[in-house]
This record gives sequence, structure tokens and C-alpha cells, in this order.
Amino acid sequence: QVQVVESGGGLVQPGGSLRLSCAASGSIRSIYIMDWYRQAPGKQRELVADIISGGSTHYSDSVKGRFTISRDNAKNTVYLQMNSLKSEDTAVYYCNTGGRYLNGTVFSSWGQGTQVTVSS
Repeated sequence: QVQVVESGGGLVQPGGSLRLSCAASGSIRSIYIMDWYRQAPGKQRELVADIISGGSTHYSDSVKGRFTISRDNAKNTVYLQMNSLKSEDTAVYYCNTGGRYLNGTVFSSWGQGTQVTVSS
């Protein structure tokens, strides 16, 4: 089993910043990829950013230049620094991790989500 826990969401004014964290724990041999997704009310879940074990990153066009994803491999933790927040960034943000259990089996695990609300 792999547990994934997000934290750091909250209410922020437009133009403000937030930093989300996501920690994975359990029977983990290795984590290959860690992603942040978001889902706004009435919309489909969308990929925001991802980072693989080598450090390569990918961002959606809507957040490029404003958000930065990073990870601490020793802590199995991924961060999402969100700057210049806009009202359209309001959503529940979910973390997903993919890797291998100690026995070599592949896993993909989701967190429970953390609410980010951008409003004045």
C-alpha cells in the first residue's frame, strides 16, 4: 500500500502565492513520476504539472511560467509552488504518484485532494 497526502491548500487573493506539498509513504521501492492534477467544479480533472525521477518537468500551458514543480526524492515528496494565482486556478488539487512497490509491482496512487480558492 502507498499513502499519498497533500497539504498546503487554502484561500488566497488574486496575484498571491501558495505552496502545495504531497508526501508518499508505504511499501515503496522507487517513485518514477509525481504529478499534480486539478479539478474545478463542473470540469474534468486536468494535468497541471509532472516531474519524473531524473528531474524533467512538464507543465500545462495554463500554468507555465507561474507554477513550479519540484521534488525531494529522499522524502518521496513533491511540491507545487503557485505564483500569480488567478481565479481560474480555483480547484481541488490532487497529487498522483507512480512507481514500484518493494516487491517490484507497479503502483499508481492518488491523494485525497486539497482545495485551492483564489478570490478577493
